Amino acid sequence: MKVGVNLLNFGPGANPTHLLAWAKVIESLGYHSLMICDHVAITPELSQRYPEPFYDPFTTLAWLAGQTERVSLGTTVIVLPYRNPVLMARLGANIDQISGGRFIFGVGVGGNEREFQTLGVPFHQRGAISTEYLDVILTLWTGTKVSYKGRFVSFTDISSPKPLQTPHPPIWVGGSSDAAIKRAVAVGDGWHPIRINKEWLANTGIPKLKQYANDMEKSTPALCPRIRLEITAKALPEESRLMGQGTLTQIRRDLESLERMGAQHVLFDWFTGDVEATRNHETGWRMLAVLAEQALDLGHETLR
Repeated sequence: MKVGVNLLNFGPGANPTHLLAWAKVIESLGYHSLMICDHVAITPELSQRYPEPFYDPFTTLAWLAGQTERVSLGTTVIVLPYRNPVLMARLGANIDQISGGRFIFGVGVGGNEREFQTLGVPFHQRGAISTEYLDVILTLWTGTKVSYKGRFVSFTDISSPKPLQTPHPPIWVGGSSDAAIKRAVAVGDGWHPIRINKEWLANTGIPKLKQYANDMEKSTPALCPRIRLEITAKALPEESRLMGQGTLTQIRRDLESLERMGAQHVLFDWFTGDVEATRNHETGWRMLAVLAEQALDLGHETLR
């Protein structure tokens, strides 16, 4: 099972120097991936949790591709309706080429209605738009001269750069709704639920994933969750904590549970909602080091 880190690309602690330092720390500690999130229009509601500066995920990952060697680079998650799919296909393929085939394309439908309004995108059609946009991207990544006629997108004889990975970079579909799980089964290589409860995942999420795969006669996508990383000195009550919260023993048990559930890749997210804490880079680095050494047994030699 691979493990990665959600790299915070926003807030008062975000700047090029620290983004690069985080990437170097993540790679040097032996983590398998670093991934970043997406917003375009930071509305007043969003600014309380995701304040400026907010670094664009495609731009930042392209830059980090030239600053790293081994770690996978991904999105958790790109909000599909925010950008033209022809553009996203080009950007994703470029990053995959520049990085030597290390791109993971995590996608979602979004949920901030005011941000959709700002961008002129119909909020209540975001699911249908996302499904079509992702289909366009995959068609461009795998086709030669592509023509497409859909509800939201139509074009004729478009060429587009191809990713280095074949047939395309892994697609992780985010979200825990029934629609998101169905989309993951239909087009995803991985299902990417975020900040989930262990009981819900085991008793509801995974059974739904398998049932939808059976109903659609599809392979079950890989389980690739994003979980909280919050190491505490004292054990937290099991009934109220999220996976990844608690003592190292509790976190280790969470990882063992995820591995038994078939997880192939787990992403740790150390952001608790405390915006000012994004300045505490060394605290975050120490937490990643403790986790790597005492709960994950990561190291360059075991990963090469």
